[in-house]
Amino acid sequence: GESGVVHMIQVKRTYDPPARGDARRILVERLWPRGIKKEALAADAWVKEVAPSTELRKWFDHRVERWEEFRRRYRKELDANPEAWGPILEASQRRRVTLLYSAHDTAHNGALVLRDYLAEQATKSRSSRRAQRT
Repeated sequence: GESGVVHMIQVKRTYDPPARGDARRILVERLWPRGIKKEALAADAWVKEVAPSTELRKWFDHRVERWEEFRRRYRKELDANPEAWGPILEASQRRRVTLLYSAHDTAHNGALVLRDYLAEQATKSRSSRRAQRT
């Protein structure tokens, strides 16, 4: 169906155990999560370039009052960097993708912004493909 792509991207903390339903696990952090062995993380890919810039991460500092501004700035970085997220979007059109993040705050983190951003890009590319067909 039309909404087939959006549910194909989920987010999960690096500290949660891998599950079969995760399908393709992609670490979307600039830094490797502390205290986790490569085997334990079981990531299929590590895409550092798609994470918020170091400057932005340090500025945000997980301060909830900066969340909206962090989202705005991070999305701006993503707009300028389609080669980083393009392969993730493509992968998600073939199978479920799980974006792995290590923040403790499950409601305010870069992976959530990225997931929503990718869902929007998927919708955009679907509607432009539909436009081309007509």
